[in-house]
Amino acid sequence: MCESTKVIPFKTIPIDQAVGCTLAHDMTQVIPGEFKGPAFKKGHKVTSGDLCRLMRMGKNNLYVLDLKDDQVHEDDAVMELASVLSGPGVTFSGAPREGKLELRAEYPGLFKVDFEALTEFNMIQDVMCASIHNNSPVEKNNSLAATRAIPLVIQKNDLETAVKFARQHYPIFSVKLFNPAKVRLIITGNEVYKGLIKDKFQAIVEKKTTALGATLEEVVILPDDHEMISKQIKTYLEKDTDIIITTGGMSVDPDDVTKAGIEDSGFEETFYSAAVLPGAMFLLGYHKNTAIMGLPACGLYHKTTIFDLILPRLMAGEKPVQRDLAKLCHGGLCLNCDPCRFPVCPFGKSG
Repeated sequence: MCESTKVIPFKTIPIDQAVGCTLAHDMTQVIPGEFKGPAFKKGHKVTSGDLCRLMRMGKNNLYVLDLKDDQVHEDDAVMELASVLSGPGVTFSGAPREGKLELRAEYPGLFKVDFEALTEFNMIQDVMCASIHNNSPVEKNNSLAATRAIPLVIQKNDLETAVKFARQHYPIFSVKLFNPAKVRLIITGNEVYKGLIKDKFQAIVEKKTTALGATLEEVVILPDDHEMISKQIKTYLEKDTDIIITTGGMSVDPDDVTKAGIEDSGFEETFYSAAVLPGAMFLLGYHKNTAIMGLPACGLYHKTTIFDLILPRLMAGEKPVQRDLAKLCHGGLCLNCDPCRFPVCPFGKSG
């Protein structure tokens, strides 16, 4: 039986004296290629039948804890950490697993991370938190981050420092809901307008916008005529339109006049070019509450482009500007993997 009734933290109990003691933490077992997880959970009372398995796990001694007033067990600490790290749209549930709690998306949307605050949080003694990338589109219940106290027992003042910091920088993590945007599309190109080739852009745009909850309200095919393009954009602006998308006509070719058509249509702000490949000849603009995107022809030939990086941010109500397009330089080179694994890849994952 367990002989000690009052112990100090991390007092070592030989395995043959552990019968009757209650485990103070999960005991992890690793069987390569088969299993990794807690063989015994925190709170399990050791029996004589457990001794052989514990020894096979390489456990010759066990820790028995007697926490002081200035100490906090890892499971209690991580509950506090998860609570203060979770902003709107971020949730967690269940008991800690091996001292760790996972933060998940409460609803679909755009995952936001205060990167600088998260870095400083991880500078605090004996706590950590790791997350997926900022600006990642997420589905309900997607894993967003995980946190824990590093030691089995953390000093209360270190925990309080971490909790206070997270509260001061709330929210470090959040999920912005996607708005049910109304999208209108202009497909440009003489060859498409004259029926010489079949348009393929509409299907691409419709698939990507509706996947985030938008509706494609209207589609018009126009020739390479910047006045006609400009007039159609103005018509869309008079309607209930959240996002206008134009396709093609964004390069330096003399027949490519879509950019000029957009610039003549009344947008107060337009930003041309992005530090992304594919998608360098991208245009982004704003007029009151309407955004416009000029998509270059690369969207026809590449599964993932600048469109996939900016669309979710517009759907979440953000208004990226030129510096945001420039910041995509770090991570802005698509590797054209086969098969494409976006968004589980480096593309667009700027710091």
